[in-house]
This record gives sequence, C-alpha cells and structure tokens, in this order.
Amino acid sequence: MDKQEIYTWIAQTLVDTFETDPARISLEARLYDDLDIDSIDAVDLVVKLQKHTGKRMQPEAFKTVRTVGDVVDAVHQLLKQ
Repeated sequence: MDKQEIYTWIAQTLVDTFETDPARISLEARLYDDLDIDSIDAVDLVVKLQKHTGKRMQPEAFKTVRTVGDVVDAVHQLLKQ
C-alpha cells in the first residue's frame, strides 16, 4: 500500500465509522480538534487499522499521532516492517 491508498482507506474509515464529514478530512486535519475524534474513537481506529493491515500497532507509535497525515505515516511505517 502506498501513502495515497492508506489515506483513502483512513478517510473512508473516518466517514463510515465516525460519520466524519468528508470535506473536513485532509492530511493536515487534527484528529481531536478538527475531526472530533476522542480517545475511545482513537482506540477503535487503531483496532480497525490492525484488522486492515494484519499487523499490530504499538501504542507508542500512535501516541505521537495528531493529524490524519500522522496516521498515514504511522501505518506506512508499520507496513514497511
């Protein structure tokens, strides 16, 4: 998966799972501030990422995630391992 494919999947997941307005989603969109994703939603997102990639994401890797772009980068790094 390249970064564009990861972004597309994440954006669709945000829309489908959290009913996020697609117009609000961008690489720069902040999960907590711009998209109203709370800590419980973030855990749900990590679980979905793990199911989609088949790889376990370490909690430390997700602690620094603030934007959609950060999520894309974290998943991209995970897939390279």
